[in-house]
Amino acid sequence: MILNIEDVSLRAESRLTERSQTTIPVAIRDALHLKPGELIEYSLLPGGRVIISRQEKEQDDPVISEFLSFLEKDMKKNPQHIKSVPATLWAEVKELTDGVEIDLDAPLTD
Repeated sequence: MILNIEDVSLRAESRLTERSQTTIPVAIRDALHLKPGELIEYSLLPGGRVIISRQEKEQDDPVISEFLSFLEKDMKKNPQHIKSVPATLWAEVKELTDGVEIDLDAPLTD
């Protein structure tokens, strides 16, 4: 990929702190649709230029992976503990959530 200065649609700058940290300028965060906690990727180009991009790859959460492994082992070891969810509970959940629309891609709020 060849990057020409004419191809740049947005420029921003930030200062490196004494601890070698920086804040990504709001214009760049908005353009990349970055939210707190998301991973970003830096790519170093010949000549010292850097491309910053939103990391699109799903990252495995080690805590979730360990928990799911634990559950899998427990279910195999103790299948007698596995019970179906009562139909009455499903009916209550349906009643409580009827008409509620949820965007699973929306960021979580406080």
